[in-house]
Amino acid sequence: MKDILSELEERRNEARLGGGQRRIDAQHARGKLTARERIELLVDEDSFEEFDMFVSHRCTDFGMQDQKPAGDGVVTGWGTINGRMVYVFSQDFTVFGGSLSETHAQKICKIMDMAVQNGAPVIGINDSGGARIQEGVASLAGYAEVFQRNIMASGVVPQISVIMGPCAGGAVYSPAMTDFIFMVKDTSYMFVTGPEVVKTVTNEVVTAEELGGASTHTKKSSVADGAFENDVEALAEVRRLVDFLPLNNREKPPVRPFFDEPGRIESSLDTLIPDNANTPYDMKELITKVADEGDFYEIQEDYAKNIITGFIRLEGQTVGVVANQPMILAGCLDIDSSRKAARFVRFCDCFEIPILTLVDVPGFLPGTSQEYGGVIKHGAKLLFAYGEATVPKVTVITRKAYGGAYDVMASKHLRGDFNYAWPTAEIAVMGAKGATEIIHRADLSDAEKIAQHTQDYEDRFANPFVAAERGFIDEVIMPQSTRRRVSKAFASLRGKQLKNPWKKHDNIPL
Repeated sequence: MKDILSELEERRNEARLGGGQRRIDAQHARGKLTARERIELLVDEDSFEEFDMFVSHRCTDFGMQDQKPAGDGVVTGWGTINGRMVYVFSQDFTVFGGSLSETHAQKICKIMDMAVQNGAPVIGINDSGGARIQEGVASLAGYAEVFQRNIMASGVVPQISVIMGPCAGGAVYSPAMTDFIFMVKDTSYMFVTGPEVVKTVTNEVVTAEELGGASTHTKKSSVADGAFENDVEALAEVRRLVDFLPLNNREKPPVRPFFDEPGRIESSLDTLIPDNANTPYDMKELITKVADEGDFYEIQEDYAKNIITGFIRLEGQTVGVVANQPMILAGCLDIDSSRKAARFVRFCDCFEIPILTLVDVPGFLPGTSQEYGGVIKHGAKLLFAYGEATVPKVTVITRKAYGGAYDVMASKHLRGDFNYAWPTAEIAVMGAKGATEIIHRADLSDAEKIAQHTQDYEDRFANPFVAAERGFIDEVIMPQSTRRRVSKAFASLRGKQLKNPWKKHDNIPL
């Protein structure tokens, strides 16, 4: 019996070494952790239960039968994050460069199936050179099996991808279908075709970092939701994100203890809006002053900065926030911000996370680049996302809400539950100057008359009371009481039940 037990321990130790100590040292030299070290940091101490430690590949071509490391380049299993279950796979770059084989894919598929069956999030740590060439089409089939499970799990359990090394070719499409993607600066990259192929086909000379690094995907492409300095910080932030999310679509988001008075008055908000309507201010100040303990987890912070998305808690309960940012492009909606916010709203709706919308929007960004880029269709995505969402929706208009952008930003007409406005709100078809020049076109040559008409328009429409008279605004509230009013609104909506008409699925304008 002792011999069997010692053999088991030897096999386990061998499996834990992956590709061997030399390759582990090389991984560390690149500033990267190993697959197992990453899992240890991600989940609670001693909570990880591994599956399929001794699985090895079945390839016999190109001398592969002589190299059969246990685990086959991926560590899979489940553990807990602050006591709540998650399923994890972590690709091991020390074994065949983390390349995906048929059995490697089967290990990943197994834990994804279990995650859906048992209702727990899936976290994938990607560090792979791509498909294992020696296995040919079998490795491609493995990718497709993983893709299919990503699709089936979408909207059922949260899926989070952490890119901690290369992720190239077909491999990128699995993270692309997950809910959140995080990258590590300088050590991770994602692209469909690498720099060499790009140079051969288009004659462009580009580095891997420029083509698919963390900066590229957080600032330009919007593929990634966040980038962090190193593996340790990235995994700590993933733990923090999981704390905001429900385990699956049948559960409510977790409720955490809170130490902040729901009725807290923030007098500083009474002076947040500048006297000049064209002077910007930082909407993040409002978000942090409304949130429990000022805690705000921002999503896609570096992309489309004219709109802010992320999670806060109110009375310990998770709330998704979508807010225009007047500091960037005056808070205008454009193609990028519409896509960013639409995806976030749909995620919240999938997982029963209430949505708080903070509005200061002068309209959609004009220009040929926007029209040629399809701002009509992309803007419709955000409109569609808000309109189909059945979760509790509370909206606060702080200043401008002009034209179609007023409708899009969770207006009462899109089944908004509570729509509040500050006294500084201006709800109108357009700004006073533009409206006056159209209505009083005949008086354009008389500056004095135009000034008077503009003033008359402002007096009549540059306020929230016309909309309030129609019932489009439920209440005009004092800025200092925003946290109290919003908290009470969400508390009253905890039992909300709303169903859309039966359909196979909708046809959102993609």
